[in-house]
Amino acid sequence: MAVPTTLPAYLIEDAVTRALAEDLGRAGDITSAATIPADKAAEAAIVARQPGIVAGMMLARRAFALVDPAARLEVLVADGDAVHAGAVLGRVHGPARAILAGERVALNFVGHLSGIASATAAFVQAVSGTGARITCTRKTTPGLRALEKHAVRCGGGSNHRFGLDDAVLIKDNHIAVAGGVAPAIEKARAAVGHLVKVEVEVDDLDQLREALTAGPDAVLLDNMSLAELRDAVGIVAGRAATEASGGVTIGNVRAIAETGVDFISSGWITHSAPALDVGLDITA
Repeated sequence: MAVPTTLPAYLIEDAVTRALAEDLGRAGDITSAATIPADKAAEAAIVARQPGIVAGMMLARRAFALVDPAARLEVLVADGDAVHAGAVLGRVHGPARAILAGERVALNFVGHLSGIASATAAFVQAVSGTGARITCTRKTTPGLRALEKHAVRCGGGSNHRFGLDDAVLIKDNHIAVAGGVAPAIEKARAAVGHLVKVEVEVDDLDQLREALTAGPDAVLLDNMSLAELRDAVGIVAGRAATEASGGVTIGNVRAIAETGVDFISSGWITHSAPALDVGLDITA
């Protein structure tokens, strides 16, 4: 999947506006207002303190512009680019007060999203050559899902469903209420349109065999051992996409991929990936 060069403008505007309101509150940056003349100009660089994959620079640019249109960020790297420690990601110039007021929001977005992109890239590299694809989940920060899923794509991963409304994923609780794996799949098929994919979560090989009788598009193999995953891939035999999920780490993801599954989903890459260390250095 090609990495998009940007996010929709309305998503950027909404996320940045909310973040600035949270940080600037009712009175704005009272420290800068008290210590820096209103007409003082400055230039600063956004710098990566460690190597990684960049994501979120368009949000940083909008953060400075919303504080003051005269504060302009020149972005020097594209989302999805690999950078080394010390790399300059962008240069911002304009009123010093505006640069300092927008600094934390800009760095929070770039650091958080670049951390997700970098973590995803590490998983993608770990499974290179196996044919398995790394995908995210709905375990995202409330309000930031589209941004975080963009960061996953920047790291070379693929996106699972964005919400409950764009694909059917029948999980163990659905199965318990619906009366079984096959009945749940059949009910879903009867209720949704022909373009909607149907995936079902299975815990063991017996559930998998039952699921396949109802023809799901994909099966989520939940917390299975490596031996079970290999057996599951053989049982499916190409009749559905296979997704391994649960307990995925950078240490075991290669072994999981080598079982032959099509996808490996990880909530960790969005909900727990460490932020990439980025900073803002005043240069003039």
